[in-house]
Amino acid sequence: MRSGFVAVAGRPNVGKSTLVNALAGEKVAIVSDKPQTTRRRISAVVNGDAEGEPFQLVLVDLPGFQRPRDALTERMQRTVNETLADVDAFLFVLSASERIGPGDRFIAEQIFAAGPPVVIALNKVDRIAPARIAEQITEAAPLGDFHALHPVSALKADGLEPLLQDLVALLPEGPAYFDEGTRTDLPLEARIAEIVREKALALTREEVPHAITVEVDELDLEKGRIRALVWVETESQKGILIGKGGSMIKTIGIRARHEIEALLGRKVFLDLGVKVRPSWRRDVAALERLGI
Repeated sequence: MRSGFVAVAGRPNVGKSTLVNALAGEKVAIVSDKPQTTRRRISAVVNGDAEGEPFQLVLVDLPGFQRPRDALTERMQRTVNETLADVDAFLFVLSASERIGPGDRFIAEQIFAAGPPVVIALNKVDRIAPARIAEQITEAAPLGDFHALHPVSALKADGLEPLLQDLVALLPEGPAYFDEGTRTDLPLEARIAEIVREKALALTREEVPHAITVEVDELDLEKGRIRALVWVETESQKGILIGKGGSMIKTIGIRARHEIEALLGRKVFLDLGVKVRPSWRRDVAALERLGI
């Protein structure tokens, strides 16, 4: 069989996680318009057959390339650097609805220099006219010697099959790295925590989203009970997360519970708390505990 790892790279908001989810066939990575949403290496496992030959494609959704500012971003960048040296190909995601800029070129320099072949996905083509798509393809051409370029819409699942076929063709012969039916390497507690964080990100603005993380401290599947703590760094952020009369944390809980129930296939009771942990992003022990 063909099997291997493809790292997914691109600027914030180009739709990397949406594309990973679309290729995987289910939601594996959370989606947000906030920068630094992806904080850890998340693997999405795609099993299938290509021309009668089985394959296992492992898509590695990476944190964004960045200059480290604290222990959190330092660990995120280390994850990126380690992955660059240990994949079979790159999937470089560009936004068709935005001009190719310095951020795109910086990432291109990193991944083209790493060695493995690069496939470009020009995402969000559903937002622009065909003539503009052709212009964006021309603008992408000087980024590097890419293996292939595919205009796609992750949101509408357009153009994904040819992209998938090209990625699979780049995989070497190898073993299955994950059991049949496995969709991600994230533990269940981490998937639940990420769902809660996604809902919190969607409802907060300015500095608050960067200061949010979530830890599941109780998961009783037999009783259908889950308790999770939303960490922030200041009392003012805690007040925002709780909201007037508890309205904000209640809304986060309602939105998260529906998605968690769909993931688990059963009703659950979700208990959310908010906890202040000053400067947790600079606390290596805290990051270890959170698995980041």
